[in-house]
Amino acid sequence: MRLLKPSSLFSSSYDRYIKELGSEERYPFPLDFDYSDFEKYLEKVEDFALGENLPEGYVQSTTLWLVEENEIVGVTNIRHELNNSIRQVGGHIGLSIKPSERGKNLGIKLMKMSILFLKDLGVSKIHIHCEKANTASSKTIRACGGVLESEVSHNKEIHCTNQIIKPQRLLCVKSLLVFYTKPC
Repeated sequence: MRLLKPSSLFSSSYDRYIKELGSEERYPFPLDFDYSDFEKYLEKVEDFALGENLPEGYVQSTTLWLVEENEIVGVTNIRHELNNSIRQVGGHIGLSIKPSERGKNLGIKLMKMSILFLKDLGVSKIHIHCEKANTASSKTIRACGGVLESEVSHNKEIHCTNQIIKPQRLLCVKSLLVFYTKPC
């Protein structure tokens, strides 16, 4: 299993990934980018990674694909820093696992890889948010050392939980992180 930068080598796999998501909410946000012109899609993802040409309110973020046997099985988007709005609702990491690959603990693996990426950037307090009703994401965050910090309410209903991870609390995850710029 490899963690890769988006590449045109995986355009067909990406198309299958998006189609398998169907009508479910696409998260992280780059999954909503138009990819009909795949090269333009890759340019936009790269602009975000470089912190260039960002829409107002957005911050520099890196999108990476979890790939197994040349098939994308997960997507993570890692924000290098947070602004006030994203610190309240959004957080550093957004990830998704392909529906047919869920239930295999890939979310935990991808979350740990994302945390190590942030640790390498020097982030010492990682904010990760999920919908209160999303118990799978909450369990994944807790499995990676997340501690509930707060809950965000909207119209008196708890909408989102804010959890904190301190990367130095993670043990034995360095072997999970492998970055390649292209498939082997």
